Amino acid sequence: MPVTAIIPAYNEEKYLGGVLTELLDVELVSQIIVVDDGSTDKTSQVARGYGVDVLELPSNKGKAGAMAAGLDYAKEDYILFLDADLLDLQKQNIYDLIIPVINDKADMTVGVFGSGRPVTDAAQLIAPFLSGQRCIKKKWLSEIEKWADAGYGVEVALTVYAHRNKLRIKHVELPKMSHVMKEEKLGIVRGFAFRMKMYWEIAKRIRIGG
Repeated sequence: MPVTAIIPAYNEEKYLGGVLTELLDVELVSQIIVVDDGSTDKTSQVARGYGVDVLELPSNKGKAGAMAAGLDYAKEDYILFLDADLLDLQKQNIYDLIIPVINDKADMTVGVFGSGRPVTDAAQLIAPFLSGQRCIKKKWLSEIEKWADAGYGVEVALTVYAHRNKLRIKHVELPKMSHVMKEEKLGIVRGFAFRMKMYWEIAKRIRIGG
């Protein structure tokens, strides 16, 4: 049961290669789509260097918009979402996310960082529903209304839908993994501003119930 992996990416030339290297070694993943969400760096060029499918959006649509755009090109019935800035991703982590879904032990898996960097471990311990590492059947995604407009609240939208429809959710520990903080990429001031925008989109989705 092959899987399509979708990676929304905005200015991730520095970190994207590490994610793609591990994905390309996973036999269950038959299609990899990198959605370049209006990047101004070499994200698309890096992705093409790995021989994966690349979808370039003409302007920044936000995380949910990029994920939805990738879904339109997905060929398989199972979808794996991964962030483009993951650190220390291992092939086994990917199998751990995929196998429960394709073996019908879960309708959606949610990856949670553990024993990695304290700052990212703590964030996901407090709010695991914000994780961007997920595997889910494609049919469920087609039933979620307006999730493409959720921005960084997309994980909330997916989680709310799953709970409302009594989907089986399995949390999968991703040991030693983490991701790059916005402040590390953009600097303290710009990173903080971006984080506030992200939190606003998340809070908005929570307020309207997904």
